[in-house]
Formats: sequence, structure tokens, C-alpha cells
Amino acid sequence: MHKLVVLLFLICSSFVMYAQVPTTEIDSAGVDNDSLSKKRYLKQLGNGYFPTKFLNIDLRYLVKFNQYEGLRSGLGGVTNDAFSEKYRINSYVVYGFKDHRFKYRIGGGFRVSESTNTWVNLSYTDDLTETGSYTFMTDKRFFSFFEPRLLNIDLFHKHITKAVSVEHEITKHLLSETEFAISKVSPTYNYAFNVDDKAFRSWDISTAKMSLQWSPFDKFEVNDLGVSEATSGYPKFTLQLTQSFKDVAKGDFNFFKADFRTIHKFQYNDEVFTEATVTGGIATGKTPLAHLYHAYPNNINKETILQRFSVAGINSFETMYFNEFFSDRFAILQLKHFVKPFKFTDSYQPQLVLISRHAIGNMHDIERHQNISFGTLSKGYSEAGFELNKLLLGFGLSFAYRYGSYHLPVFEDNIALKFTFNISLE
Repeated sequence: MHKLVVLLFLICSSFVMYAQVPTTEIDSAGVDNDSLSKKRYLKQLGNGYFPTKFLNIDLRYLVKFNQYEGLRSGLGGVTNDAFSEKYRINSYVVYGFKDHRFKYRIGGGFRVSESTNTWVNLSYTDDLTETGSYTFMTDKRFFSFFEPRLLNIDLFHKHITKAVSVEHEITKHLLSETEFAISKVSPTYNYAFNVDDKAFRSWDISTAKMSLQWSPFDKFEVNDLGVSEATSGYPKFTLQLTQSFKDVAKGDFNFFKADFRTIHKFQYNDEVFTEATVTGGIATGKTPLAHLYHAYPNNINKETILQRFSVAGINSFETMYFNEFFSDRFAILQLKHFVKPFKFTDSYQPQLVLISRHAIGNMHDIERHQNISFGTLSKGYSEAGFELNKLLLGFGLSFAYRYGSYHLPVFEDNIALKFTFNISLE
């Protein structure tokens, strides 16, 4: 019941923020109150920032919920150009009401080149990360008023990380970010990583990471705020390489990771299109479970369909159960076909989305991971389904069915029926 209350609060908050958007032009950088239109203000809000004069408040940290922390609430933000065009502060602090612990990041940066938008960033972070999750440093900021997968995640690891990174635009089409970080990692669950007859229940890692994002078909325009993206072109490509060093800054393990993603959009007309996403990764060497891969599962480990009823994610496997599979090498293909909206009225236009998802993976030396049970994706995992979005106040319905090699003996265990929620501020 408390999860439902949190979910409803987040949804209501989104409508409140939408209703409070001013009708006059507002400057999110605090420089000229007439220079930005309402549309740009809404774009800022849609990107997860509430702009004030010197600080853009980060909406990600206001309210969240997960199984380990319970209610997670706090405040964060990043300074804007009105504060400084050469320096920025980017920090947050949150509190978990179930684990009774503060988490925070103290960070900032300074720009060394305006023409290439080159920034040097420093940070100190004490927080949690979902085990098996993976992100690309060069990703554009993703924001949702609530993140449905978070509600049911229970496998986290604590980390204290000190990092220095450099953001650099090689060209407008090719972005890069490099980072060196040292971390102290402690799983919140009963886990031991057995290496050379030693069981590690916590560890130190020292990593060097490089990420490249290539968008060769993006188009840009010059306006009063400089150069900005006019249209987003496809395909897009992202590559990220990570090397962990043993005995460098007390690092315990040597391992190497390579992650890749490409996104393509087949546009048939203004309203009908297909999105295809291919993601893959490989980890070699002695890699603890915290730094390996899951396939973004989003199904609760409950007995009946109604008990598993929740909210569908954006690119998650809706029929795959949390903590069911982990991999040290994997590949995922996701296809989403957006059918022409059903135009009942100008304001009521539900849309059908057909979905097909596939994953394959495996793991070397699975016996190293102790006190935890999971499977691999060596036989290939498949699910198919659909979403019917924007039925009422942004809500819709999602249906997915699990088939193929990992089809389960009990028929209803292969079915996921969920809400969807989509709202646009533009």
C-alpha cells in the first residue's frame, strides 16, 4: 500500500508541475527573462530541471522508492550560467527512510574550452547502485517523473567513489567523456566473490573509463543561444570501455569491460515509425557481480498476475523476474513499432505500440559468485507484447508474453500485465 501512495504522489506531482508552468517567457539560465519561450521552459522541466535564477533544481532527487531504502527523498541541483559560465557545482543529498542513511554527492567542474565544450569535473559520491546495471557516460540526460523499475529493486551495492572526468566535444556529432575513479564497494545483500581462495565481501576498484557517442546524422542550427540540435538523426552509436586495475590505488581486481549500443528509427511518416535498439556488453577478467550485467528485468517475484501488476518500464523486459539472470557477456535486441494514433478527438488519441524483445548471454566462472543463485541467458530469452498508451490522463496498459527456451511451466507465470504512463510537457 505504501508503494501505491508513493506512486500516486509522484504522478500528482507531475501534473502540479505542469499546471504551474508560467504563461510568460522565462529564462532558465537567469540572464534575460524574455529570451526563452514557454516551450523552452517546458523542455527544461521535461529534462528534469526546475530552473531558478542561479540553480537548476534536479527533480530526480525529490521523491523515489525502492525495496531497500523505502522512501528516498532529497534535494539536488546544478548551477547555471547566471551563477558562472566557467564553473559549476553539481551536488545532491538524499535520505532513505527504511535504511536510515543519508546519501550524497559533492561535485563540480570548470570549463577549459568553450569552442569544444570541454569540462573537467570532480566528484565525491556516497550512494547506492543497482547490481548489474550499466550506463553510458555520454548519454543525454534521461528523466521520468517516476521510474517504475525502482519500485521493486532490492539488489544494491553501496559505494564511495572519488572521480575526475573530462567531457569533450570532438565534433558536434562525436561526444566523448573519460573518467578515472576509485571506489570502495560493499553489497547490501549476502554475497561473496571468491578469487584465489579468498572470499571478498567488499572490495576496492580503480577504473579508467572512456565513452564515445557518435550521432552522424544529427542536424544543428545557430540561434541566439549558440549552436543547438535542430533534428535528431539516426542511427546513433555509443561505445564505452572500462579497465579496472589491480594494485593501483588499492584496487583488488583486474577486469575489462566493453559496452556498445546502437539506436535506429525507421520513420514511415510523421506518426508511424519503428525503433530498433541493439545493446551488448562483455566483461573479462575477475569481475564481481556488482559490475556485471542484467538485462533490465521488470517483473516482481510474486505468485499471481495481479500481485505482479505494476508499471511497465521504457526498455525493460516485463516478463523477466528481478535477479533471475546475470551475464558477463550479453546482447539485446528491442523492436518497438508505433502504430498511427487512434484520433477520437484532438485531445484524445491513444496509440498502439507493438513490442518484441530478445536477449542472449552467458557467464564464465559462475561458481565465483557465492551465496546467490541466478541463471544465464545462454539459450536466448524472448518476449513479445504491446502497449496501448494514453488511454486516460497519460495512463495506458501493457501486455507481454514470455516464450521460447525460458518459457515457464505455469502458463500465467509467462504473462505480464501492467500500467504504462506517458506524459509530455511539450
